[in-house]
Amino acid sequence: MSILKNSTILITGGTGSFGKAFIEYALANLEPKKIIIFSRDELKQYEVRQLFNNDSRLRFFIGDIRDQHRLGRAMHNVDYVVHAAALKQVDTAEYNPFEFVQTNIIGSQNVIEASIDAGVKKVVALSTDKASSPLNLYGATKLAADKLFQSGNHYAASYVTRFSVVRYGNVMGSRGSIVPFFKKLAAEGQSLPITDNRMTRFWITLPEAVQFVVDSFDRMVGGELYVPKISSMRIMDLVEAIAPGSKTHEIGTRPGEKLHEEMISEDDSRRTLDLGDRYVILPTIAEWGFVAPKGEPVTDGFAYRSDTNPEWLSVQDMRDLLEEA
Repeated sequence: MSILKNSTILITGGTGSFGKAFIEYALANLEPKKIIIFSRDELKQYEVRQLFNNDSRLRFFIGDIRDQHRLGRAMHNVDYVVHAAALKQVDTAEYNPFEFVQTNIIGSQNVIEASIDAGVKKVVALSTDKASSPLNLYGATKLAADKLFQSGNHYAASYVTRFSVVRYGNVMGSRGSIVPFFKKLAAEGQSLPITDNRMTRFWITLPEAVQFVVDSFDRMVGGELYVPKISSMRIMDLVEAIAPGSKTHEIGTRPGEKLHEEMISEDDSRRTLDLGDRYVILPTIAEWGFVAPKGEPVTDGFAYRSDTNPEWLSVQDMRDLLEEA
């Protein structure tokens, strides 16, 4: 039984794709006392309220993670926090860098401070593959946030609160996914724009992402950065799965875009353990009584990249997953 059962949970950015999937899972499986949705957009909150038929266990707080006082008010009597709020568009970050710094870095520190002050038991922050060896500003802000959450355990050493991070790849069915965009163009008979035909990406479904986060709450002691073992996909196989026979044209990589994604760098692998179903990157410094989980150290020179990953989705695999999404 998950420690989240019969608890009060707050999720920042709770009206996003992950947030809605997490709420659906929690209402069906965790028997929560309350789920608090903390986000900025009143329209999206209204839509989520309608989506879940005004479930009496849901509470809605309008607020921005840039506002630590508002976070503190929302976290009163909260047991667990899922930190999903972030600015995420790679090219938008290149044009508006400090806005991403204020939300993804300063906002993350606000979540840490408010969680400690409110006596929250555990916090899991959502990261991204772009935080490993970041090439773009978005990835750099998420790497900084990852470091803040791992080191946040030093802030909380004499308190009850503990922090961990989960890092995974592109989420199938998430808002802004390339899938509906490609489907729309294919239906109109248009050529599909491909940044680079060689491109590969990690791929995870929303239910898998939610389950991974829930499991991480149960396993964490604070300080871990968990990475799931998931499949890779080739962009041209995705095109064939979505719109077989469609014409494509290359447009070149966008500002800050990688050809292949990475979730564990070779340098980080020296602090990485293989736990069977996932990897865990251990904190650089851990002076709050951290005890590493039992696992096998990865091989020397290991890096977890989408182009060298041994697990691949075939065209049919992707079609099957898209039908389920």
